[in-house]
Amino acid sequence: MSGGALRIVPVSLPGRAYDIVIGRGALAGAGARIAALGSVRQAAIVTDAHVGPLHAAALEAELGAAGIRTTRVTVQAGEGSKSYAKFAEVCDALIAARIERKDVVVALGGGVVGDLAGFAAASLLRGVRLVQAPTSLLAQVDSSVGGKTGINSPHGKNLVGAFHQPSLVLADTALIDTLPARERKAGYAEVVKYGLINDAPFFEWCERHGGAVMAGGPELDEAVAASCAAKAGVVTRDEREDGERALLNLGHTFAHAIERIVAYDNARMVHGEAVSIGLALAFRFSQRLGLCPGQDATRVSAHLAAMGMPTRLSDVPGGAGTPEALLEAMAQDKKVAAGKLTFILARGIGQSFIARDVPPDEAKAFLRAEMAGE
Repeated sequence: MSGGALRIVPVSLPGRAYDIVIGRGALAGAGARIAALGSVRQAAIVTDAHVGPLHAAALEAELGAAGIRTTRVTVQAGEGSKSYAKFAEVCDALIAARIERKDVVVALGGGVVGDLAGFAAASLLRGVRLVQAPTSLLAQVDSSVGGKTGINSPHGKNLVGAFHQPSLVLADTALIDTLPARERKAGYAEVVKYGLINDAPFFEWCERHGGAVMAGGPELDEAVAASCAAKAGVVTRDEREDGERALLNLGHTFAHAIERIVAYDNARMVHGEAVSIGLALAFRFSQRLGLCPGQDATRVSAHLAAMGMPTRLSDVPGGAGTPEALLEAMAQDKKVAAGKLTFILARGIGQSFIARDVPPDEAKAFLRAEMAGE
């Protein structure tokens, strides 16, 4: 497993196929790659106040050299920008810039920017082209691929949105070098997730090479490429989460509830940290239900902890609320059907499955035990 040349992972959706370009320097050819989409006169770069000053000027220069005019739209960094107000603000800025259907919206940032800009692109003129240029590890391996876009509601996370596939994804792994250590570790939770879902050998690879991934060596490119290939395969088979794609939510029922409890305050908990706790909880809940061997649940928590990630509700700064509050948050999850909770559980590492109609009393007893440290 080695880095170096750019890697191309295709997403082979009929009529909406696109490439994920992965590696150090992937943004260096952004102008030519975006121009190759055809008929692009203008690009609106949506970014945030942290990422924009670091990377937007270089991207604008690339696009300008390809003859593409640019406009920049900047939002505040953080989950708070995935709101109705910011969505309206971005849409109005795109309209003011006279973005047309054949033009492109470029999402330059992490998952928040990708979700917000993607939803704006899906809505503007009933759909303009989108290019994802993810700058965080979490966005590169997960949120930039697959077409899910959206914003949060006071009632829960990602409850308002649309499926809108990008025309291109440019995952420049050199940008990970500029991330704070906390953000890099948080993104790693989404890498591990792919091994836990259905690829035990990849989880074993993570156990051996997680440190090198975090250090930004060639293993980082390999981890991003493997994660994107796994997600691309799932998305191709189940674009709109009618079945298998729900497995990608492993750990997320717990994670989204935790995020709601902390009011999406990134100072307390960022998404990847909540996912790390959620992954550990999903395996311990599976163990409690007699589905998963205890040693597998222990391995999952041990690896995440070894990488400096949180694994318990007691790791949530300021507390994770009550079992009742967490269950209420879960009741607003997108996977709820006919008012019944749905979890992604596991029979072991690499053996995840969709569990519908999990008894709320079982979930509440589990959360109570977790909060008691049992």
